[in-house]
Amino acid sequence: MKKYFSQLRPLERRLAIGVVVVVFLVLNYVFIWPHFSDWGNLRQRLDSARNKLKLYQTAIAQTDSYQKQVNSLTSQGEFVALENQGVNMLRTLQAQSAQSGVSIANNSRQITRTNDAFFVEQVQNITVLADDRSLVDFLYKLGSGASMIRVRDLELQPDSPKQHLNANIQLVASYQKNDQAANLKPATAKAK
Repeated sequence: MKKYFSQLRPLERRLAIGVVVVVFLVLNYVFIWPHFSDWGNLRQRLDSARNKLKLYQTAIAQTDSYQKQVNSLTSQGEFVALENQGVNMLRTLQAQSAQSGVSIANNSRQITRTNDAFFVEQVQNITVLADDRSLVDFLYKLGSGASMIRVRDLELQPDSPKQHLNANIQLVASYQKNDQAANLKPATAKAK
């Protein structure tokens, strides 16, 4: 390469060096300059990962306190056996409707949902006929009592003489899951 470069005239040498410099600058512009921000992006990702790790480690360190809270909360609620949950909900509804002066015209079959780790939901659709004060009293007392019943959906319409309200209500009752049955399964598996 030196031999070839030494054979060139001075103008040709300048032109060759100029071409090499231009090629060098183009290659830097295409391949190197776009990656100047990579170090800052990497530093930012590293800081974000460290913050997330610290957050996770503090949450893991508090696992024992969370478990104590879960145990205390599960022991506070009243447990209703799965077989009695539907009957318990209907009894509560009938007692509250009698207290509030609301007549239950129709009720549908109950639906049970168990997607939650701690609760079983009973869903009940009812149709009631009542005046506005009685209906509000009925719904308020259902929500304020210890029954864990709440309204998920409510449709109101006046009856034909326009003296009372027809209400289609979807009620949801949450009952505590029985963890004792779940705890027995591993014990019987160990015994085998």
